[in-house]
Amino acid sequence: MLISKRKQWIVQSITYIVLIGFSFYCLFPFLWMVVTSLKPDNEIRTLTPSFLIQHPTIEHFINVLTGSSFLTFFKNSVYVSLVVTAASLIISIFAGYALSRFVRFRGVKLFGVAMLLSQMIPGVLLLIPLYLTMKELHLINTYNSLILAYTTFTVPLCTFMMKGFFDSIPIDMEESAEIDGCTRVGTIFRILLPVSLPSLVSTSMFGFLNSWNEFMFGFVFINDEQHRTLTPGIYLFKGLYQTDWGSMMASSVLSVLPVVIMFLFLQRFLVEGMTAGAVKG
Repeated sequence: MLISKRKQWIVQSITYIVLIGFSFYCLFPFLWMVVTSLKPDNEIRTLTPSFLIQHPTIEHFINVLTGSSFLTFFKNSVYVSLVVTAASLIISIFAGYALSRFVRFRGVKLFGVAMLLSQMIPGVLLLIPLYLTMKELHLINTYNSLILAYTTFTVPLCTFMMKGFFDSIPIDMEESAEIDGCTRVGTIFRILLPVSLPSLVSTSMFGFLNSWNEFMFGFVFINDEQHRTLTPGIYLFKGLYQTDWGSMMASSVLSVLPVVIMFLFLQRFLVEGMTAGAVKG
């Protein structure tokens, strides 16, 4: 249907206004966090909060980096997130391949249904059983407790992401590799994964962010400051009678920076990977 230039201009203007408003709505908490981290305490605790900063300061960032265990929390989060990402990616590659290529087997279908149902159970319901299990295994206050818990919750969705991408790859490529003498595992690593880079990146980012942002299990399983991760560590700036909002916002900004940088460099792969399984070839 043809529309006049005036109506087309109106539609575009409304579209831009809606997009700008929605973007500001999404970014406002982050902007407020950055502004608060740069304000001195007297401007943070004023009765008339403002978006403008009269006397910007970096004292909260200095306090976070030199007067707290933020760097230890940061290092712990990086270690746990990387291990969870690697473990989830390896498991989901084989599980996703099995769900994609061996769908005729009843056991594979039951496995897929079980993984789907596991995503419908809220994590908080599993908190006490998992805590008791970790306690029996003497894993409380260790990295392994977090790695096991995070991997358990990350693998199902990673598996379905990899399955969607494997579904889009023609089976002819595998048959050609088998004719040339390539084994099943060799086909996965030498034929499928090299053309699955966007999906691998998006799956890895999901696994990393899922463990990087997790709070509840990190707060319950870890009581030792040497093994505490970032999100429960930031919560420590909330005291019994007073909250250090400036340091809390500064530590939040620092914890978000790696994720923002990762998105800036890998957003192209993320979009391609998230849409790769949408169309089956």
